[in-house]
Amino acid sequence: MVLSKGNKVAVYPVEEGSVLGYLDAFRKTLFLIQGHPTMPTSKSIHTRLAQAGLVLLGLLHIHGASAQAPADASNYPSQPVKLVVPYPPGGGADFLARLLAEKAQTKWGQTVIVENRSGAGGNVGTESVFRANPDGYTLLFTAQPPLVANKSLYAKLNFDPDIMTPVSIMTTGYSVLMVHPKLPVNSVAELIAYAKANPNKLNYASQGIGNAAHLSAELFCSMAGIKMTHIPYKGTGPALADALSGQVEVYFGELATSGVHVRAGKLKLLAVGGEKRLPEFPQVPTVAEFLPKYLATVWQGMVGPPGMNMAISRKWSGLVNEVLKTPEVMKRLQDMSMIPAGGSPEDMAQFMREDRERWSAVIKASGARAD
Repeated sequence: MVLSKGNKVAVYPVEEGSVLGYLDAFRKTLFLIQGHPTMPTSKSIHTRLAQAGLVLLGLLHIHGASAQAPADASNYPSQPVKLVVPYPPGGGADFLARLLAEKAQTKWGQTVIVENRSGAGGNVGTESVFRANPDGYTLLFTAQPPLVANKSLYAKLNFDPDIMTPVSIMTTGYSVLMVHPKLPVNSVAELIAYAKANPNKLNYASQGIGNAAHLSAELFCSMAGIKMTHIPYKGTGPALADALSGQVEVYFGELATSGVHVRAGKLKLLAVGGEKRLPEFPQVPTVAEFLPKYLATVWQGMVGPPGMNMAISRKWSGLVNEVLKTPEVMKRLQDMSMIPAGGSPEDMAQFMREDRERWSAVIKASGARAD
């Protein structure tokens, strides 16, 4: 629970509907305010107590609102729902959000709108959901960067991804390393040798700063000891278009959107970023076969604003799990080289913690920054 979004005084999980839980959170908040390391020491105890009092009023207000909310979300949704995708149309997150929206409308009989709000590596759309009413009618469907990487990439974010309400990971997958056919390389080893002989002459495309493609490429360059020039685009569509035209020579993308071009010979698939080779491309090695321990995962999932009713979160995660088991969806995901995930909100929270730690280390090692 956010005790103070503006100052980010403290964040504590509070059992929903528990007065003792709120009072305990208040007690901890008061303790932090009295000795908070980021607060000026010149502030009087009266000022700090006043801040704590405001926090308590907020807690009581939230508690009153939650007491009126349906504990089991049995009547949810009773009005249209908006899924915000923080990227332009055409990417994996956009595809999955629209697929899920379609299934939700059919099951619940309510309109589910997908709104693309792109900008700043996914931060614009993510912030809009962070600040939305936590009533369950505005949610975020996104790839991982705004939730696990951008906190390390940007000097300042206007939202805290750590305290958004987890729902479920829908799919996972791996970045794949592709090059334009004009580039005279046919393996990872040849690409590394070419890049070492031509430092900074190779360009690689990404869907934007902090995107999976950007981080996958930075990890590759760091482990291989090479330098390539990053060309960030505003989404998958323009990045893929320039990779296909040869404006950029290297592209770490997803087979969900680029697989058709690989099969048509318009892009050369050199390697897979996962731990195993892909069944549909058994002849293509993993990057780890050349650079041991290389792993570049991609995933898409859903979160809600801080403080959203967990009963609503569980209702959505239940739908995700149900949808992923349908033969039609399983076939569509397989065709796009997406791996069904699913699971509970707790599973997603743990997954994000682990992914955040891993990419934070990659970003620190590579020196990548977004501002």
